[in-house]
Amino acid sequence: MQLRDKNVIMDEMGIKRALTRIAHEIIERNKGVEDVAVVGIRRRGGPLAQRLAARIEEIEGVSVPVGILDITLYRDDLTTLASQPLVHRTEVNFDINGLTIVLVDDVLYTGRTVRAALDALIDLGRPKAIQLAVLVDRGHRELPIKADFIGKNVPTSHQEEISVRVKEIDSKDEVVIQEIVKT
Repeated sequence: MQLRDKNVIMDEMGIKRALTRIAHEIIERNKGVEDVAVVGIRRRGGPLAQRLAARIEEIEGVSVPVGILDITLYRDDLTTLASQPLVHRTEVNFDINGLTIVLVDDVLYTGRTVRAALDALIDLGRPKAIQLAVLVDRGHRELPIKADFIGKNVPTSHQEEISVRVKEIDSKDEVVIQEIVKT
């Protein structure tokens, strides 16, 4: 099975605009950013969380804590990933108790990644609330999870994938629909 790029649905400016809009929505919903922290789900949620926190600071003039959460050991498909899955470090260097945590991920699909992230967050403490921000919501939920802040809704088929590419990891900012090509 291979993936072939089919359609670029967000370019660098589109991603920047979506993150700016989400930052404004977070500020509005929380009536400012006092007691708000941003935590990205490791890999591409991390850079997106850092960018979102930077946008919030540009808008509000207030720096919010930012962390990166590794969910490897919380996944329900851990045994299918690898015999020795690679575990990274969680970098949440602040007390989450009593804070509103904005959990950030690149793509919301089945909801299983978010469920694992919720478990990982709760192991760190008891936040006042957890809100979910995603760059892309592609549908096909398997769990009752809904994003509070969405950059773009993109209905997809099961024969398609959404690939978010960020400069920090992929040297390029874009969101691409890929189609699964059977070989």
